[in-house]
Amino acid sequence: MSKKADTLTGSIIGISDITENRDIWRMLAAECLGTFLLVFIGCASCIGINGPSSVVQISLTFGLTIGSIIQGIGHVSGGHVNPAVTISFFVTGDIKLLRAIFYIIVQCVGAIAGAGLLRFVVPEDKVGNLGITDVSSQLTPIQGVLMETILTFLLLFVVHGVCDSKRRDIKSSAGLVIGLAIAAAHLSGIPYTGSSINPARSIGPAIIMNIWNNHWVYWVGPILGGVIAGVVYKILFKARHEESDSYDF
Repeated sequence: MSKKADTLTGSIIGISDITENRDIWRMLAAECLGTFLLVFIGCASCIGINGPSSVVQISLTFGLTIGSIIQGIGHVSGGHVNPAVTISFFVTGDIKLLRAIFYIIVQCVGAIAGAGLLRFVVPEDKVGNLGITDVSSQLTPIQGVLMETILTFLLLFVVHGVCDSKRRDIKSSAGLVIGLAIAAAHLSGIPYTGSSINPARSIGPAIIMNIWNNHWVYWVGPILGGVIAGVVYKILFKARHEESDSYDF
């Protein structure tokens, strides 16, 4: 096999990630379970059993749930639970193609399972749209894409920042910081697009309820925002070897 082919299969495709990694099944199980919990618990907060849910309630639920999930599975799979996160890390070279594809598949499976179980648990007259995200009637789909792009940019910019192995000022607070970023994005974006910032979070309820209004927005926007954030952070903001652990603000 040529050197070029070796580079392609090793550095980009990552066949060994699947064939030689004994922990790959644990990693895939972690991503599936994490996304299952995110969709079940997060979307449950969108369904008002005793009255309409508030933006604050939904935002805190998603933020706290993600923070908790990262603490639980981060050491196994990295705690992506979001195709936009996985694609962003693939673009920056932190994850190989095959592993990224498998991650996205199990994330979507977990999301569908979470939405399906939630649909079973919620009383029939309270199901509504099962927390499906949709663009506000006052916005065009393109405006929705822009909003989802910017909100996801915030999330992935923070994710790349706290996952930067060369930073010495980040200790064990990654889950909390990422959860806060998600809560902030939701507090801002829910009135506009429902603030998905996660294609798996949107596809789970969409499949269970068979409602696809503007669904493409929740793939294009988050993926675009994640890719831009990853590239911008890697080129401009990634910590250098000579940087110390003290900063002036």
